Amino acid sequence: MVPLALVVAAFIAYSVPPYLTLDPARSRVPAPPGFTQHYWFLVAHIAFGTVAIVCVILQIWPWLRRTHPVVHRRVGRVYVFAGAIPSAVLAATVGAVSPFGPVVAALDVVAALLWLGFTIAGWRAIRRRRYADHRKWMIRSFAMCMNTLMSRALSPLGFLLVLPRGGDKGAMILSAATVSASLSILTLLLLSQWWLDRKPKKPATAR
Repeated sequence: MVPLALVVAAFIAYSVPPYLTLDPARSRVPAPPGFTQHYWFLVAHIAFGTVAIVCVILQIWPWLRRTHPVVHRRVGRVYVFAGAIPSAVLAATVGAVSPFGPVVAALDVVAALLWLGFTIAGWRAIRRRRYADHRKWMIRSFAMCMNTLMSRALSPLGFLLVLPRGGDKGAMILSAATVSASLSILTLLLLSQWWLDRKPKKPATAR
């Protein structure tokens, strides 16, 4: 939990400050032509996304779930309704007009819809007291919540993969963004499924 929390804290410290001034000139995502409200959609997505990523770290903390179940439930509601759902809807809106090309735009929308669907499925499962299903869907929701962080982390790998092919700088940026976005979604989905399918180790006394 500590390394994961530190990575998330570093990601927030790097990503959020430019948007605290509410100055569109400091945005790291260029606004597409004709979408005058793009910046404000982006700021809202980042605000809700920050709530989501902080809450989800608390939600997967085993100690908190075991010792403070009431806190776990309350933070879970904040994650779902003040974090994941609004952030995913805004991510799909902003992602559909991504400046990094149509493939990245499609991948951003798919990732946002997966995050939205997994979160709603997890919420419905817990409402029906289907605890095992709730756990599975929320682990997948956690995975998609990490998508932006993972894609940024994989960006250097994307550049290394497209660098040998050469080309102009703009084309290389688009290609690297496509590679990192694709790898991010695939990696997170595969890791979350591996986590769900793994066999937990038996206690020493049982062995």
